[in-house]
Amino acid sequence: MTGQVIVDITMSLDGYVTAPGADIDHGLGVDGEPLHDWVFSGTAEDGGILDDMTARTGAVIMGRRTFDVVDGPHGWNESIGYGADRNTPPPVFVITHEAPRTWRLGDRFTFVTDGPHSALEQARVAAGEKDVVVMGGGAVCHEFLAEGLVDLLNIHLSPIVLGAGTRLFPAHDAKRLRLEQVGIVSTPSAHHLSYRVLN
Repeated sequence: MTGQVIVDITMSLDGYVTAPGADIDHGLGVDGEPLHDWVFSGTAEDGGILDDMTARTGAVIMGRRTFDVVDGPHGWNESIGYGADRNTPPPVFVITHEAPRTWRLGDRFTFVTDGPHSALEQARVAAGEKDVVVMGGGAVCHEFLAEGLVDLLNIHLSPIVLGAGTRLFPAHDAKRLRLEQVGIVSTPSAHHLSYRVLN
């Protein structure tokens, strides 16, 4: 038995996964932190959703820009980051054109230079029976969805309108997807939506 491939990402009401100005110092864009209020100051129900997702995760996939943020000066550390509260955090596979020469976060990270299919193959092996989670950024999540590599799409819909930023579904390049809603949990901090990807 193998786990599912899950895109799991937070999005604003108007479809953005970061505010404008996303860079190594502003991972969620300039003043984009309220997107993740449900993570850091949400209800116990929000926390349970996050804990359950993390517990099911056997491997993580991210893009190079997201990696540069989490490896940067304001990024992950021993207490902050995906699975940081676990004795053995899940391995992370970073899709990139070129691996960095050095990085701060250690041997948890594998750099994949031959595309999303290769990253997924390696992540599946590492995950075993657990899920593979594609966590960002928006372009990588969109690519996995467009390539038909995703079983489940989890969107944490944050009650904020950003007006601009990084779209999960680019207006000029969004592939039509057929989805089946399989779960919804509403809290004051977010609507947590789960969809099975049908095509």
